[in-house]
Amino acid sequence: MAAFIKAVNAKIRSNPTVSYFCSTHFWGPASNFGIPVAAVMDAQKSPELISGQMTAALTVYSATFMRYALAVTPKNYLLFLCHFINEGSQLTQGYRYLQWHHWGGKEKAGVHGAVEEAKEKAAAVGEKIKEVASK
Repeated sequence: MAAFIKAVNAKIRSNPTVSYFCSTHFWGPASNFGIPVAAVMDAQKSPELISGQMTAALTVYSATFMRYALAVTPKNYLLFLCHFINEGSQLTQGYRYLQWHHWGGKEKAGVHGAVEEAKEKAAAVGEKIKEVASK
């Protein structure tokens, strides 16, 4: 059985493309892409929900691993891209956090419960749409 596994591994490793797709240089960044996808999706949510400490931690994490991705041999450009996107997303979230909590964003919104007000407006619009559609 060990000889069979060794032969299959040798066959996989003989093709550079298949070898890459079977390595941690591909699957590590591919599975890690959930973090930047979540950060990009969170950019559409209210800044009230942003955690300043978590945003700062993820910013440092991504900056560190962007450097790591280029320091290893061979260079892992997919890992670099993953953390580059996450770094940009986290910096955007950090700006939104500072704008909301420290630079007058709450006051400009008028009320602390801007999210609830927006939900009420959306529900009212939804009811109007149903009313018009039923005619």
